[in-house]
Formats: sequence, C-alpha cells, structure tokens
Amino acid sequence: MTTVSAESFKSDKCTKKEAIQYLQENAAVKFLQEQKLFGKLQAIAKGSSKDKVLTALEKFEADPDARKGDDDTDLNAALEATKALKIKEAEDKKEAKEAAKEEALANAEKCGFTKRVITKGKTHMKPEKGSVVAVWYTGKLEDGTIFDSNVENARKKDRKALKFKVGTGLVIRGWDEALLTMCYGEKAEINIDPDWAYGKKGMPSAGIQPNTRLIFEVELECPVNIGV
Repeated sequence: MTTVSAESFKSDKCTKKEAIQYLQENAAVKFLQEQKLFGKLQAIAKGSSKDKVLTALEKFEADPDARKGDDDTDLNAALEATKALKIKEAEDKKEAKEAAKEEALANAEKCGFTKRVITKGKTHMKPEKGSVVAVWYTGKLEDGTIFDSNVENARKKDRKALKFKVGTGLVIRGWDEALLTMCYGEKAEINIDPDWAYGKKGMPSAGIQPNTRLIFEVELECPVNIGV
C-alpha cells in the first residue's frame, strides 16, 4: 500500500479508512492498541474521528519504535489471539457464574433443621426477620439429656420466656431459621444439625460436645403476650 503521511491525510489526499489501513499494516500491535486502532478495519474506521487518526499518524512518524518489527505479531494473528482470549474469558465467566448459581442453589436447598409440629399455632401469622419473639424451650441431646430449659429448670413463678430479635444471629442458626417458619402460638420439636447448632466447637460448659445434633421443644408465644 502507498505510504500515507500525516500531511497527505491532512490535505485529504487519502481517506480515513486508507490511513487506518496503512497504520494497521505498518505499525506495531502495541502502538495500535495504545492509539485504539487495533481491531477490524471497518469498525475502527467507523468509530474513529479524523483528528484521532491524524494524531496517530503524527505519532507514528515521530516514533521509530511504533513501526512493526520483524518479530512483531501479524495484525490478523493478533486479532485472532485476542478473539480467542475474549472467548475463553467469556466461557470462564459463564462457568464461574453457573458454578456460583449451583452453589447458591445447593445452599438454598440444604436446610439444617427438621420440624415436627406438636401443637398448631393460634394464628397463621409468623414472625418477620428482626421482630421480637418470646420463646419457651427445652433443649435435649439425642439421648434425651436436658442441657437447657426455661420451662423445666425453674419454679413456675420464676419462669420467663426468652425474648430476642429473631433472624439476627443472636441465637444459633437452627433457631433463627426454624422460628421464622413457626406460627405464633405453635409448639414444635426442632431437630438441628450440628452445623446449624454449635458445630465443631460445641459448648462443653453446657454438656454439648463438638458436632452434636440438638433437639428442642419450642413454643412461640403470640404477640399479645409479648410485653415489649
């Protein structure tokens, strides 16, 4: 192709497309990338202003290093390599997105507790996350040993329901999640997996060893009985 100079381009002796084609045939890939002239000729010509192309020509003429060397990558080969890289990046991104989706689905499907209703609630209303609940409970190990209770371990006049904001991490996860499924006035038996209870650490001070499944008999008071 005939040499295109900044002066000839400025004098409208060649078109913008011809100037870009000249640069793509003679300039190093790095230079083309820096000047944002790296890509398909038709698309680059359409998206480049005349001033931008003129500036690129002036820089090309002033910088010997801007010229394509013997070991410089051919433009078409570079474009193919870039295209392949973009395809791989898109595939990797898609795979990562799908993996994250599968992981989220697996976590959503995994529930760390089971519930058996003993007495149905007095209403269909359920507590919302962050609302204050009042709970009567008895916690047992799988062998039936009671490790905690606000029903069994106190005189009747001294008994007080446990009050806290549900779903906010103030209690073990099994409680937080299970109580949100209960209707006010409901009494249920909740079996909680170790991971949703005290996990690998357990709570030795309460007689709960590491990786212990816990069983709770829980009663959720109606809102009218919550004095807060």
